[in-house]
Amino acid sequence: MANVNIQELLESGVHFGHLTRKWDPNMAPYIYTERNGVHIIDLYKTAAKIEETSEALKKIANSGRKILFVATKKQAKDIVADKAKAVNMPYITERWPGGMLTNFVTIRKAVKKMASIDRMKTDGSFDALSKREKLQINRQREKLEKNLGSISDMTRLPGALFVIDIKKEHIAVAEAQKLNIPIFAMVDTNSDPRQVDFVIPANDDASKSIDKVLGFVTDAIAEGLSERKAGKEKTKEAKEAPIKEEAVAEVTETTTEEKK
Repeated sequence: MANVNIQELLESGVHFGHLTRKWDPNMAPYIYTERNGVHIIDLYKTAAKIEETSEALKKIANSGRKILFVATKKQAKDIVADKAKAVNMPYITERWPGGMLTNFVTIRKAVKKMASIDRMKTDGSFDALSKREKLQINRQREKLEKNLGSISDMTRLPGALFVIDIKKEHIAVAEAQKLNIPIFAMVDTNSDPRQVDFVIPANDDASKSIDKVLGFVTDAIAEGLSERKAGKEKTKEAKEAPIKEEAVAEVTETTTEEKK
């Protein structure tokens, strides 16, 4: 369980919402007050939601499914890429490719195209091409890497989406909803939380706020992955134990027979 410190959230500016005139009324349960025309988020509710979200994401990571992080806004891109890489999860920080989820087969073909270009470069067939063809293929590879390189290891649909700013990433949210993929998100006061399965009411515009919340989330994912690895090792040991016992019994039996 995430050990969320309210003071840390406060210092990171997680409580700052949008201007009151830009608010979404459905965020009312998560708003504490209004100050100088800006809504202030109730950090006690944020802390509770971070803990709830972290527990759910931990279970998904433990099950072996992938969690796809989505954040294309400037102040979130680098943070999301770093945090997702640290727990070996896929992420989209460039433009969301339309049909990324709903037309996943086509996206996988594009990822495989990257792999085939890489094979061409290693097996020597790339060297046989003309200078112009090489240039075209390299450009194609760079474009694919920029848009899809971060999901190259995602061989099936993700077990969940974690989104920063559901208004900006509305296409990703709509695709996940269509496929019943659980949506986790940092939701600011200008967005409709009803679109999300697990809401974290928080400032989704400031990099410090995004970094702080994602820190709790990815720590929980890392914990889930660690427990999965430990469970696998335990299962392996349990399977090997009877084999070892049989081997010991066999050796003991042979030794006893020789003594006779």
